[in-house]
Amino acid sequence: MDQATAPTVTTPVLADCQSQPDSRQLRIDKVGVKGLLHPIEVRDKHHDTQDTVARMSLLVDLPKDFKGTHMSRFVEVLNAHGRLVHVENLPVMLHELQRKLHAQVAHIIMEFPYFMEKEAPVTKAKGLVDYQIKFDAAAHGKDVTFTVTVTVPVTTLCPCSKAISAYGAHNQRGYVTLALRSVKAIWIEDMIALIEESASSEIYSLLKRPDEKAVTERAYDNPVFVEDLVRNVALRCNRHPDITWYKVEAENMESIHNHSAYACIEKPTVA
Repeated sequence: MDQATAPTVTTPVLADCQSQPDSRQLRIDKVGVKGLLHPIEVRDKHHDTQDTVARMSLLVDLPKDFKGTHMSRFVEVLNAHGRLVHVENLPVMLHELQRKLHAQVAHIIMEFPYFMEKEAPVTKAKGLVDYQIKFDAAAHGKDVTFTVTVTVPVTTLCPCSKAISAYGAHNQRGYVTLALRSVKAIWIEDMIALIEESASSEIYSLLKRPDEKAVTERAYDNPVFVEDLVRNVALRCNRHPDITWYKVEAENMESIHNHSAYACIEKPTVA
């Protein structure tokens, strides 16, 4: 068979179901991809930058007239910025999501472990402690908001137990979650320090016996209820000139109860 008589091969037109109209007339607030692992680079106060891996969500709103969104475009936007995502690129990525997906609102959420080297209080033995961080960036039209959330493990010692016991007092590990927005970038390390200064004691990954004694006695000298913990953090946030909004939550994993103690304070957003 020569070229002149070869059959013509046609490429079939593939259906675009997502772009079809939807008769239910219900707008969707957030739709997209969630749980996508990707390497990122974040600023480190003491070492310039730190490489880590984030679990990412990329989301947009969907008008009531469209049946669905194009999921592949979310990954295309992410991959267009290379193997390593930088936090500074988030506004650009948000606006690309809006443009590619014809959306008014876009969200990028990054959750990742962040590591700090800490010295034990007496022996100065060094060890890494991991903290859970979340970046939540959102674009509403041209406006971009950025919320940083840190979750910090701390030691808390019960004031009531200390007051009523002939000796000793029950203590436990607590978790403080602080979310904030600010007019200037605030170091992750400074957010962690703000929380640790509000607790009975900070925690360490490596403690020798002299260190354990020091940490135990420090906690005993600084008892805090879960209510004290969130108030201490809130007061420090109120004094910070750059913080415009915050929400602080504390949960104590009680050592003598089969439940947790919880408290929360949120600063209202100023219009």
